[in-house]
Amino acid sequence: MKKLIIAAALVLSQSVLFAQTKWNVDPAHSSAKFTVTHLVISEVEGNFKTFNGTLTNTKPDFTDAKVDFNIDVNSINTDNDMRDKHLKSDDFFNAGKYPNMTFKSTSMQKLAGNKYALLGNLTIRSVTKPVKFDVTYGGSAKDAYGNTKVGFKASTVVNRFDYGLIWNTATEAGGATVGKDVTIDLRLEFAQAK
Repeated sequence: MKKLIIAAALVLSQSVLFAQTKWNVDPAHSSAKFTVTHLVISEVEGNFKTFNGTLTNTKPDFTDAKVDFNIDVNSINTDNDMRDKHLKSDDFFNAGKYPNMTFKSTSMQKLAGNKYALLGNLTIRSVTKPVKFDVTYGGSAKDAYGNTKVGFKASTVVNRFDYGLIWNTATEAGGATVGKDVTIDLRLEFAQAK
């Protein structure tokens, strides 16, 4: 009987230990930004105002984390209405036909300390390509309402031409008006689901 109780306790502790935890992006404390070169000499920044995402894990170090993230392309904002309208057009995102940009992870690899490599598939304009985000884990804390939060910073660079965002014109010097490489920076705070 004693062995049976010990075995049951071990099974129960393992199920608790490996229970899946779900986290939801807290948009009020998160951001999705991007940067692209303009006229070869400077950079233009922008962001997306509307996005959501989830993270699930069973391991406390997040090495088995699964991340799903969705951005509403129509929420693009570069502080210039004319430019935002152009970015939503078929020259770039074609937001009317492809309103969402999505990311689905395939693995979360711990590198050293709080540094990770998040691999997955990014879809823009129905084109899906593998990408790698450089991730920094900021830690966990409880907010004033008793909610458990975790924070991550993630960054990657993608070639916009790979996703069909191909509009461009040449400058007088022969360079591109808009650079091909776009840096994506995510600052994400997740709240543990209840």
